[in-house]
Amino acid sequence: MFRTKRARIRAIALTGSLAAAAATIGAVSFNASAAETTPAAPVAPAAAAPITPANAVAPATSAIPSLIQPPAGSRPVGAYLVTSGTQDYTCVVPAGATSGAFTGASTPEAQLLGTGGRIHHFAGPSWQSTRDKSLVTATKVEASPRTGTIPELLLKVATHTGKGVLTKADYINRLYTSGGVAPTTACTAGQVVKVPYKALYVFWDAPAAPAA
Repeated sequence: MFRTKRARIRAIALTGSLAAAAATIGAVSFNASAAETTPAAPVAPAAAAPITPANAVAPATSAIPSLIQPPAGSRPVGAYLVTSGTQDYTCVVPAGATSGAFTGASTPEAQLLGTGGRIHHFAGPSWQSTRDKSLVTATKVEASPRTGTIPELLLKVATHTGKGVLTKADYINRLYTSGGVAPTTACTAGQVVKVPYKALYVFWDAPAAPAA
C-alpha cells in the first residue's frame, strides 16, 4: 500500500514537472499520452537529486547561459526529464602504469520522459523516441560548467533517422544537471562505473540559414 502511494506521488510530481516545462517553452509538435506520462520505476536514483517542478522548467532561450544558447530564433520542439539514467565511465590505464583513472569521456544510458513521450538516450550520443523510433545523434558545441555536477551543454544534431517526434530537432540543450561526475578513485583496466545523474533535455528547431 505504501509503495503504491509513493509511486502515485512520484507520478503526480513528474507529470507536474512536464506540464510546467511544456507551458514555459511554448507549443510543441507532439503531446505525450496518459500512458507515456506514467513514469517507470525507479523514477529517481538515490544518488542524484530529484528534479522538481521548481527546478525542472525549461527556460526561455534568453535565460539559458549565453555560452550554450541555441541559435537566435530557435523554437522548442520538446522537453524531456531524465527519469532514470547514468553516465558510464571506463577506467583508463596509462602505458606502464599499474592503476588507472576515470579520465575518459562518459557514455550516457538514460530513460527520458517528456512532451513527446519516452526517449531512450544512449551512446553516440543518441536519442531515440520509443513512440515512433525517430532517432538523432549529436555533437557537443559548447559546455557551461556547474559546480559539483556534469556541465550543461549545447549540442548540434548531426544525423536524423526516421520521422516523428525528433524529426525537427536541430539543437539540444542539456540543462539543470545533477550528479554524473566521474569517480576520482583509482581503478583497474576495463572497469566501468555507472554514476546516476538527472537533467532536462530541450530540443530546438533552428531557423533555416538564409539563401546565398
